[in-house]
Amino acid sequence: MDPDLSISKIPGIGRYYEYKLRKLNINTVEDLIYHFPFRYDDFSQIKTIENIQTGEIVSIQGVIWQIKNIRTRSGKFVTVVTVADQSGTVEVVWFNQPYLTQTLKAGMQISLSGKIQLEGFRAKLISPSYEILRSNISQIESNFNQGQTLHTGRLVPIYPETEGISSKWLRGKIAKILPEYLKNQKDFLPKEILKGQKLAKLSDALNFMHFPKSNGEITKARKRLAFDELFLIQLASQMRKLNWQKTRIAPKMKIDNERFTKFEKKLPFQLTSAQKRTIDDLLSDLKKDTPANRLLEGDVASGKTVVAAAAVFAVHLNGYSSLVAAPTEILAFQHQTTLAEILSMHGMTIGIWTASKKQKGDVTVGTHALLNNFKPEKPTGLVVVDEQHRFGVAQRGRLFINQSTKFTPHLLTMTATPIPRTLALTLYGDLDLSILDEMPKGRQKIATFVVPNAKRHKAYKFIEEQVKKRRQAFIITPFVEPSETMTSVKAAVQEFEKLKTKFTKSVNLGLLHGKLKSKEKEAAIQKFQKGTIDILVATPVVEVGIDIPNATIMMIESAERFGLAQLHQLRGRVGRGKHKSYCFLFTESNSPNSLKRLRSMEKIDIGFELAEIDLKMRGSGEIFGLRQSGFVNLKVADLADRKIVSEAQNEAKELLSFDSSLKKFPLLSQKLNKLQSEYIQPN
Repeated sequence: MDPDLSISKIPGIGRYYEYKLRKLNINTVEDLIYHFPFRYDDFSQIKTIENIQTGEIVSIQGVIWQIKNIRTRSGKFVTVVTVADQSGTVEVVWFNQPYLTQTLKAGMQISLSGKIQLEGFRAKLISPSYEILRSNISQIESNFNQGQTLHTGRLVPIYPETEGISSKWLRGKIAKILPEYLKNQKDFLPKEILKGQKLAKLSDALNFMHFPKSNGEITKARKRLAFDELFLIQLASQMRKLNWQKTRIAPKMKIDNERFTKFEKKLPFQLTSAQKRTIDDLLSDLKKDTPANRLLEGDVASGKTVVAAAAVFAVHLNGYSSLVAAPTEILAFQHQTTLAEILSMHGMTIGIWTASKKQKGDVTVGTHALLNNFKPEKPTGLVVVDEQHRFGVAQRGRLFINQSTKFTPHLLTMTATPIPRTLALTLYGDLDLSILDEMPKGRQKIATFVVPNAKRHKAYKFIEEQVKKRRQAFIITPFVEPSETMTSVKAAVQEFEKLKTKFTKSVNLGLLHGKLKSKEKEAAIQKFQKGTIDILVATPVVEVGIDIPNATIMMIESAERFGLAQLHQLRGRVGRGKHKSYCFLFTESNSPNSLKRLRSMEKIDIGFELAEIDLKMRGSGEIFGLRQSGFVNLKVADLADRKIVSEAQNEAKELLSFDSSLKKFPLLSQKLNKLQSEYIQPN
């Protein structure tokens, strides 16, 4: 069966089911086969009726003796079935399913799975799963056919569902299609990797995943399928890296060590050893004719901008211009200000290119749109992209080539999102990695508190007291979706109106969200910077970008909806001045896991440690949105599992060192090309 065959071509799937399946992102036969269970009901314990005990989850097989519907006084239906095997009888009950009398008939052989419950003095099966084994049996047989059941008497897969598509329906369809699908499927992994990693064959793994006979088979299936996902990601990123190195030429920069010594001495602060180490990495990159492709990862306020400024300065000394791309206009203006403080004294001009303002310079700062249509006055030698996780694989691949020089500019991407090293190497395996793991001197710790609803009024009172001392505060409204939507904007506006009633009239409130016009955003920021706004109510747009040294309070509503990495970034918007700063995490959640996760913010102020906690508790997809970043949507693999991540990385590197084009592995090459066409736009 063709894996790319449309789901609508499968017998028994009409327009109704096609529409429903598309809601589950099932469009082809292969999508259906790779729609995996998220858990299994263990109905594998098959017992005779005389041996069942209250509280057990069991399967029994017998013959229907009697079936009837009983109507209660309240008008509801109870379906009562008497089932017998060679050892005795048991009563089976379903509620509000009167149609069962049309499906189940006396004399049918049936398999039932569920929990035995005590009603009165009798053990009963209440609302069990069932399936008909034979329809025409007139007497109890001494030996039942305990062959392949699908919904009972085994480990039963439970799938992600949608209205109209149940796990039972999915089991039935997959059971019919899987054997046909596997007939023409060959394993794409090289035999050496299968043997070395002790992995199951693909056909076995898919069978084990959907219809396991034991927990051991589930473990084998998950190991193989998780390895596939991570191995293919690694292979794709390593091949992109090789392609980048082979096909692109960059301008080689000469590094003037004497000028750089003066550059460092003129800085208004002392560089940390981590900053010096990273600047050395970058300068080494710039000396080569292969374009740099480096990811700079650093905690909030770890000093990434000065590292970028050093690279911009080196490029300027060689007669080239630079571009700095930020995810928002707010951050673009912030970068312009910071770069001007560092570079203007060296005679450099810092331009800004946004929807509201257009001015070119030796280095021009703008949003990511800058990379699509901007024409610099001098050839571009360096592109700096802030917030790497918002700048996906496809955008990196489309970096322009200078028409006049045929050079590709060097690329530095930066992120304040704290990503554990192993995870960063998986997500961004085609980039060289530098980490700023040291904070500049004088950076103070922010006192952080998880605030339950009952203490909300005390927090408002504390904020007002701080405002009287001429301090300022951020209040972040509930995070609704990963992108700025009208729903989150509405939440911000509603919160703004509500907060007006919580503070005295002497407290000035401002509002900031992503749907405001550029001039309106700029006006709100300027008022906050000047101190005419005391409290800025905002959506998470402030996560990246606003530097207000006088802001000492960060208050976050519905904090449980945020990842720890994002909470840490929001917290980093305060504590930038000389005053003691605070972060209040408001939550209405009573979930022990949510509270435990949030309380880690009270104790830990290192972003990488918080990211590790979130990775273990929430999973990588929740935190980083892999599909949005241009990576395959992981269905089985867990990026927190360092062992399998490391094994996949090593196998990918070893294979490419032997055959960089995969010519000797056509099935693997075909699989990788398909993956890239679906998820990753190539360079």
